Amino acid sequence: MADLQIFEFNVGEIETNCYLLVNTDTKETLIVDPGGDAPLLERHIEKNGLKPVAILLTHAHYDHAHDAKELRDAYDIPVYVHEAERATLTDPEINGSLMFGVPETYEADVFLKDGQELELAGFPIRVLFTPGHTPGGACYYLPENKALFSGDALFCGSIGRTDFPQGSMSQLVQAIREKLLTLPRDTEVYPGHMMNTTIGQEINYNPFL
Repeated sequence: MADLQIFEFNVGEIETNCYLLVNTDTKETLIVDPGGDAPLLERHIEKNGLKPVAILLTHAHYDHAHDAKELRDAYDIPVYVHEAERATLTDPEINGSLMFGVPETYEADVFLKDGQELELAGFPIRVLFTPGHTPGGACYYLPENKALFSGDALFCGSIGRTDFPQGSMSQLVQAIREKLLTLPRDTEVYPGHMMNTTIGQEINYNPFL
């Protein structure tokens, strides 16, 4: 099992949680949800001799995807996102960039399917489709490391907003119950905003579930 080191940064205008997932043996690194402050991330990467190999987007909202292209170009690495997120990538109203006054479109190189198994940076990763916050929201589960990167699907004591274009409360709650709460209770959850939690804590205390 590859040893995982996680660096967390609060980036962009609303302090989105961006994560660097580092294989401590090889320094290969995955970038999860680079929604802003690319220069800060690049300085950390260079200072620590990290080797980015991919960008994982849990979804394509502005605050999660804004600086994906800058990092993609800087390190010549692919961007991964769920296949149902194509409209969010290309529609400034759906991806929220229009709301911030900077209408943008985003790009991805690899489109994922629910349940797809990846191996990136030496980590086995399972794609868990969790629509509802956006049409193509997905979480990334590292079973060997008992780590889940939940984007804006599951938070500590809460769930993602569903009042955005094409959001669905029923879809999101169903996906969380069926895809996330069935994971081992000691799985550490790294959300897109706020503090970390565990699956067990959310089973016991999350009032939305």
